Parts: sequence; structure tokens; C-alpha cells
Amino acid sequence: MNFLKNISYFIRSLIFTIYLITATMIYSLFCILIKWTTPFKFRYAIIMIWLKAIIYGLKFICGISWELSGAENIPKDRAGIIFSKHQSTWETFFLPTLFPQTTIILKRELLWVPFFGWGLSIIDPIAINRSDRASAMEQVTKMGKEALNMGRWILVFPEGTRIPAGKTGKYRLGGARLASATHAPVIPVAHNAGRHWPKGNFLLKPGVIKIEIGQLIETEGKKPDVVMGEAKNWIESRVKEFGG
Repeated sequence: MNFLKNISYFIRSLIFTIYLITATMIYSLFCILIKWTTPFKFRYAIIMIWLKAIIYGLKFICGISWELSGAENIPKDRAGIIFSKHQSTWETFFLPTLFPQTTIILKRELLWVPFFGWGLSIIDPIAINRSDRASAMEQVTKMGKEALNMGRWILVFPEGTRIPAGKTGKYRLGGARLASATHAPVIPVAHNAGRHWPKGNFLLKPGVIKIEIGQLIETEGKKPDVVMGEAKNWIESRVKEFGG
């Protein structure tokens, strides 16, 4: 029985992978044409179409859906910084669809990935060189302030890289330093996507991803380690409660 189930998972995962590659190639080629000729709002709308196509394609092909709670905690009158658990690729597709005009902090090498990186570049991410920490922090602070002033949310994965479900990575202070410097609020996000789209595993497992948006954490007058401690404690406690 488990053998047949795994065969089913493999076939569905293969179909989704083909779908993902095809959609990404078509989307990225279109992005190259519009990158320097269209305003940001239009480019952002285009990438939202692509992200939702991937999310709903995954749901239809592989049976991976989601259960969202806490969406009412997202303010409509101010932007802030999102601190999210990082277990899989799923949250990188899903979270920008929840927050208006999200800027992602990522390692610059991702922009060099054929097709995927080309498409990602049209929404002006903050691409940093992680080997030069001083320069990276200066870049995050400068570009982060500019993005916040334009009303854009900033998406940060404090663990830096995908961490397997059930594990906790080292939470880095870069995003918390930006929050403290700008007094921007932090909104924590917990989920267990790694149980269904695990890192380094081709098989995608059907089921319901639990994702929860926490209450705003005000940062004015707080040191970065205090801000990060509050966010980390909430995220890890919620992930533990709903598994993963």
C-alpha cells in the first residue's frame, strides 16, 4: 500500500515539477520584455499572477492546500517587516500574495538562477552578498528604509536558509536591526510547510499546511535581540503546537 502511495506521490510530483518549470520559463521570458518598460505596480501584479498559478497548481496537482489564521493581524494602514519560519519553497510563493507589495531580502545568487531569478528580479528584491556581512547590513538598512517609505512590506527569513521540519535554525539579527533602526513593526509568521514540500526531497506530500500570522510586534525603543527574541519565541511555539 505504501509502495502504491509513493508511486502516486512521485507521479503527481513529476507533473507539478514539469508545470512549475514550464510556467516559470514562460513567465520569466515575459518579465525580461517588461522589466525596464513598465511601472512597479504592473510588474508586481504580473508576479502575483505567477505566484498564485504555482500555489493553486500545487493544490490541484499534488493536493497540498492550506489553512490560514491570523490574517486580521495584517494592518491596512502601515507597512512593516515579516519574519517567517523557513522550511520549504512554499512560503516564498505564498507569503507575497498575502501582503501588499512585498520586497524580499534574499542572497544575490538567487537572481543568477536561470528563468527563476530573472523573473524574481522584476519586483526589486534586496539582494545581498552574504560573504560580506558589513556591506550586506548596510545595504539592507538603506534599501529597507526606502522600501518601507514607499509602503512596501519586507519579507525576511531570519534563519537564512530552509530548515527541515522539526528543526530550528539560527535566527540572524539582520531583519531585527532594520526594524529597530526604522521603528517599523514586525509581524511573525509560523507554518509547517516543510511537512508537505520538504527541502531536498522530490516527493511532495498531500495535506493541509497550517500557517498563522501573529500579532504585530512594536519595535520602537527595543534592541534588535529583544525584537528577534519575541518573534522567535512566538514562531517556534506555534510551529511546535501545530506540528512541524
